[in-house]
Amino acid sequence: MIHEVDEVLKRLLSGGALTGTGVEVAFDAPTRDWAARRNAPAIDAYLYDIREEVARRERGAIAIRDDRGIVLRRRQPPRWFRLSYLVTAWTKRPQDEHRLLSAVLATLLPHEMLPPEELTGALAELGLSVPLTVAAAHTDSRSFAEIWSALGGELKPALDLTVIAPFPAYPEYDAGPPVTEGAGVRIRGTDGSLEGSAERYHRPRHLAAREDAASGTAE
Repeated sequence: MIHEVDEVLKRLLSGGALTGTGVEVAFDAPTRDWAARRNAPAIDAYLYDIREEVARRERGAIAIRDDRGIVLRRRQPPRWFRLSYLVTAWTKRPQDEHRLLSAVLATLLPHEMLPPEELTGALAELGLSVPLTVAAAHTDSRSFAEIWSALGGELKPALDLTVIAPFPAYPEYDAGPPVTEGAGVRIRGTDGSLEGSAERYHRPRHLAAREDAASGTAE
């Protein structure tokens, strides 16, 4: 799931206001050694934090149906995770870095919600939209200064990019076959003899509705 989010971000950051610029998009830790090896303009989106969005956790099971609406399988709902990226621009001059960060903002701000058709792989198969937030208020207890200190680099302008992505729950399991007949009731007396000559059956409501619709009696 994480690598699929990386692919989506790389496509976004390579397009928009940065289309045709040839700026490299990387996901490396921006350490001193990495920065020293830069010889061309680059945008770096470093994944520095992964946390579950507990408030989005769902219970129960999700039914997977065929074209007729019959339940074929069931699976647990996906778990949602907050992926936090430190987005920085790398050039020879601070002014050029500021221009690149402005281009990143112009590219990402229109994409507050990524629809399934803009996603790839398992993310797209879930059919869920993925929220994306850039440069929001930093509510985490850790500051950017602490992150840069841990990386061994110098503090520089950066954008905090957050993607809340669903992680598929595995495995799926087969559901039981659909009900095609009602429950039969046979009544016996205290002496064990049958009361009445026929068993009584209850038609499930969904079958009754289908039969009524087929006969033209449904409202």
